[in-house]
Amino acid sequence: MDIQQLIETMGRKARNAAAALAVLKPEDKNRALRCMADAFLSHRDEIKIENQKDMNAGEDKGLSKAMLDRLLLNDKRIDEMAQALRAVAELDDPVGEIFDMRVRPNGIKIGRMRCPIGVIGIIYESRPNVTADAACLCVKSGNAVILRGGSEAINSNRILARLMSEAGIASGLPEGSVQLVDTVDRAAVTALLHANQYIDLIIPRGGTALIKKVTEESTIPVIKHYSGNCFIYVDETADLEQATAIIENAKTQRPGVCNALETLLINRKIAASLLGKLAPILLGKKVELRGDPAVCEIVPQAKPAKESDWEEEYLDLILAVRVVDSLDEAVELINRYGSHHTDAILTKDYGNSMKFLTAVDSACVFVNCSTRFADGGEFGMGCEIGISTDKLHARGPMALKELTTAKFIALGGGQIKT
Repeated sequence: MDIQQLIETMGRKARNAAAALAVLKPEDKNRALRCMADAFLSHRDEIKIENQKDMNAGEDKGLSKAMLDRLLLNDKRIDEMAQALRAVAELDDPVGEIFDMRVRPNGIKIGRMRCPIGVIGIIYESRPNVTADAACLCVKSGNAVILRGGSEAINSNRILARLMSEAGIASGLPEGSVQLVDTVDRAAVTALLHANQYIDLIIPRGGTALIKKVTEESTIPVIKHYSGNCFIYVDETADLEQATAIIENAKTQRPGVCNALETLLINRKIAASLLGKLAPILLGKKVELRGDPAVCEIVPQAKPAKESDWEEEYLDLILAVRVVDSLDEAVELINRYGSHHTDAILTKDYGNSMKFLTAVDSACVFVNCSTRFADGGEFGMGCEIGISTDKLHARGPMALKELTTAKFIALGGGQIKT
């Protein structure tokens, strides 16, 4: 079977499955998710064996430590994937929710009903846990899903998708609810992007090159998860001890993820004091600092930053640092160079915090906390497919409600149009 035939066959299966999923009872979907979680735990050794194949291949290819960390599936992460499935099963089911009801003068009740999108294609790189998160969210929200992961995680994705599909079918889900494109041939991506007869939405999750390819080639609507060039601005009124702890966490706790800090802006009035506390800690954790002239003067170990550093998503222990004269300058730089993912201000000034929240044009904007909290689970939404940096149809963490649309409904009592 060639690539085009493969995608068409998968598309037909997914379209049929979506029709059945849309009317499936919440308890049936929840039972399937719990069976999938059980399958992960009972096959953990098999998962680790397949994942080790990807880890070995990644090391041979010279993947960075941060990228290998994204790829790794150990006992802790397998437990976390299973727990995420169970947590989604416990969430309220959005499908069928009726909202915005109002009564018109003629007595007709007008409202909206939440319903599945249909078939969702997800194209992603590196992290195999996306396979589990994406599939469970799609199933819970009544959507069929076609997954196409990156070549670096092919073995891990195969075993996870197979376990979820088998457990789902055994517990009553229609065949075709969860499918993985089981090839690393890049022609499969192109075929997916043109399968508008079967697929209603494409969600890409990965690097800039992948997002650009998808948005330029797709004949299907796309919701983008662009790169995470996350900024923190330290205001002149900030608590320096608190700021130091937040910045250390945002940069070093897990540098290879999209909500890690990549660019730090510091008000000139407190730059020397803050960097005196912060730089030794970051340098001690092997963070490479790339600074503007003011930063390099304060921290001799910092490397001079290039223009490209202000817009780079490093996904590594590298931090761009720049001194600014005002909140307005910080906001302008964030809106110019940032990826509109997650940005934060550290300040004691309420007025400055409100101005920052209003003026920064990003999906997530924080005050006095780490950018690492930009996450569906941390927001109480369960696991997520990604952080949408689009403004339509969803923005920020994409969880259950963001994977639904709505139809208008009218409840009448015999009214006719005159």
